[in-house]
Amino acid sequence: MNPVGLLLIVATTLFPAYQLFSLPNVADQIALFSQYLGLAALILMAWGQVLATRLPGAEAVFGGLDRIYVLHKWAGIVAMVAVLLHDTIDAEMDGLGRETALNELAETLGELSLYGLLILVVISVATFIPYHLWKWTHKGMGALFAAATFHFFFIMKPFAMTDPAGLYTGLFCLAGLAAYIWTLLPDRIRPSHGYTVANLEKTGGALAITMEPTKKGLKAAPGQFGVLRFKGLGSDEKHPFSFSKINDDGSLRVTIKALGDFTTRLEGLVKVGQPVSIQGPFGRFRLSGKGSEVWIAGGIGITPFLAWAEALDPNGGAVDLFYCVKSKAGAPHLSELEVLAQAKPNLQLHLIASAEGERLSADIIAETVKGDLAQSKVSFCGPVSLRSALQTGLRRFGVSSRRFNFEEFEFRTGIGLKSLATWVWERRASKAAVNVS
Repeated sequence: MNPVGLLLIVATTLFPAYQLFSLPNVADQIALFSQYLGLAALILMAWGQVLATRLPGAEAVFGGLDRIYVLHKWAGIVAMVAVLLHDTIDAEMDGLGRETALNELAETLGELSLYGLLILVVISVATFIPYHLWKWTHKGMGALFAAATFHFFFIMKPFAMTDPAGLYTGLFCLAGLAAYIWTLLPDRIRPSHGYTVANLEKTGGALAITMEPTKKGLKAAPGQFGVLRFKGLGSDEKHPFSFSKINDDGSLRVTIKALGDFTTRLEGLVKVGQPVSIQGPFGRFRLSGKGSEVWIAGGIGITPFLAWAEALDPNGGAVDLFYCVKSKAGAPHLSELEVLAQAKPNLQLHLIASAEGERLSADIIAETVKGDLAQSKVSFCGPVSLRSALQTGLRRFGVSSRRFNFEEFEFRTGIGLKSLATWVWERRASKAAVNVS
């Protein structure tokens, strides 16, 4: 995550505090603090809408699209906390004048927005909610944000909309509404590239789809991904997929494993000649090509490393690629990787098959890699559980978090409640065992 983007969000959210607390003749500081919490929530919700647009240039400010989604999620969660505190701490002030029907309507919409947002935020962080339901309820947040904006514009407050605090927050609200409208536009209006499915190939339990551009193709770098929509399948669902091959003629390949409802259906529906719309390219998971490197792929997480291996300079630093799979027969593109490893002397392929009793660990990586592991750049793409275990283990060998590069494999994540519950349960079990002994 780019710290510049994070600091930008924090600074713009804190700035209204200076605007409010510099207002003259405001005796009720607690109510003023509640007013600030309302403004902060609106600004964070506006940022959430802006971050959801995938606008060009956003990755340069905030980091890769995966990190942008993380910021989007936490902006919504912190905004919800601010809204709850705003509602709990009395924001009403004396001497603001007599309420009108418009003020009362704004009050009502504020209450509806509060409870609606609370429900939708819970649905968003509850990963057991089906994707199709989550997607539509997530869209509803924009409508509730519009209600919150109306609440802000027409509620009674200790400043006018033409004052600095009103203008500042009002502009954020309008920017957020514009971003929400942008996300509702049909795909044909938004920037995308047209492709056609040219070839389908089964490889290790996955489906490799090669696509040719119908006009000008996108220029993707190894490790990047696109957001794909396969037309004519009876669904407008869009999903991100890494490019497993980027050809000089402009054609692209994605390799898809049936891991969910959409990817399971896709294998039986997609055909050669199928039109595909691709938005992107996105992602900052780039090949550095400097010094020794360690690449770790878990299952279908091999896809960005295939493009990396193709682009790897054979005269560059040594690369150890650890490919973790269930079995050799179920390893997508294994033969292609073996050919690349033979052609590039600095690329060493290590296959770790769990069906044969093999498990990758930090100790195995340290024993295998020649040279100083602490000076190597480690790049990972795969399941979160494997990433967490290896990242923790590699710290013992001097691999800092700055040298451990990864992309969020799952864009839709919770907020750590499951991990917290597991930790609490384990502590209770540990204490119970001590008491018994």
